[in-house]
Amino acid sequence: MVSHVMSGLSEALEGQNTFPARDAYEAGFLDAAWGALYFATSAMVPVSAERTALRLQAVLRFWEPLQGARYLFKTLGAPFTLDELMEATCDWAMDAWCPGGETPVRERLTAAAERMARATREDCIEAILRQMPHALSFARNLKHRDVVADPAFQRERLAALPPPAFERVSGACTSDLLALLYSWDRQSGKP
Repeated sequence: MVSHVMSGLSEALEGQNTFPARDAYEAGFLDAAWGALYFATSAMVPVSAERTALRLQAVLRFWEPLQGARYLFKTLGAPFTLDELMEATCDWAMDAWCPGGETPVRERLTAAAERMARATREDCIEAILRQMPHALSFARNLKHRDVVADPAFQRERLAALPPPAFERVSGACTSDLLALLYSWDRQSGKP
């Protein structure tokens, strides 16, 4: 239902800037367990470090009641526990912001949310660089893979991003990083 409301907002505002309405809607629904779960697991843009921290903190506030349910995700008929669902949908956040997979999911999410909430630009760059090899594993048909895979190149390009563009990728979400890699690859081919 939440996704239908979000689509309806776009249609109702007919070409106007929908972000203020979407932001207000999200802020309101992070106060409900199902709203918090939706926004944390959907990876709906923007996926900045700050926004992701708020989403994860909202889920963590409702952890106990959400833990009693089972969730269908991608494979119908295979119910997930809350831990399994969060690991399947937010593994990128845990890997980038709280490396080390032996810690329980809830603890990793708590640490990741805390680190994201207080992250500096340099903290975000380090998290992004930790996540870049994972993003590269999904990148297909890169013409300049050796260039865009170079951590020094990535660091230089990340440092040069203007604040709004950097904010969009600061959470280190794999899909956002893939978009960056493809953009950098196209730019690398230009004279």
